[in-house]
Amino acid sequence: MKSLSGKELAKVLERHGWKLLRVQGSHHIYGKTGSVVRLSVPIHGNKILKLGLLQHLLKIAGLSAEDMNHR
Repeated sequence: MKSLSGKELAKVLERHGWKLLRVQGSHHIYGKTGSVVRLSVPIHGNKILKLGLLQHLLKIAGLSAEDMNHR
């Protein structure tokens, strides 16, 4: 799986229908219409997200590793 920064993950989420709801410190909170799920994406410059966190956020968002590659 390719490593992503928080900024890059945010772009992937937005391409798949997630909308930025609010910013709380360095965390961007995303939501999707018709879903109660909220994603908190840490954005610390271009710092790469750890693999476990990236996999967890993708799973909650209903996305797979292939969805990240379609830019």
